[in-house]
Amino acid sequence: MRTALLTISTSVANRRSEDAGGPRLAHLAEQAGAVVDAMEVLPDDLALIEDRLHHYAEAGFDLVLTTGGTGLTPDDVTPEATRAAIDREVPGIAEALRAASLAHTPMGMLSRGVSGLVGGTLVINLPGSPKALDQLFPVLTPVLRHAVATAQREGGRDRGGHGA
Repeated sequence: MRTALLTISTSVANRRSEDAGGPRLAHLAEQAGAVVDAMEVLPDDLALIEDRLHHYAEAGFDLVLTTGGTGLTPDDVTPEATRAAIDREVPGIAEALRAASLAHTPMGMLSRGVSGLVGGTLVINLPGSPKALDQLFPVLTPVLRHAVATAQREGGRDRGGHGA
């Protein structure tokens, strides 16, 4: 599973904060069998996030995981950017992540993350907190390979992730 990870945080992009979520997500994704070929930090900029999601889909990535930008502050625009980029939503993934989050904290219901397909590339929004990533990523692990394989068939790509 060729994977790109996007940390969405203006403070990290401007080097005012350390990126704790991205490296943690990379570790968790690799444990689940993903090959992390790209990691990028982006500011909370809707057009830029949407552009990068399209870029990774066009580059043939199987999976794009985002961390951060899914809360309630005005600059949390990752879900809006993702919705603008995706062709079809995969609501069950976001629903499962919120349900798992609620098992740990009532604040889980405030997450606005979404999931969907940009062509044959699966995009999943995750929270920025390393603790939340540790709690939620195991929910994804059992379905990632199947979801990616199915999305590639639906997106017109072969299992190698190359264009048809």
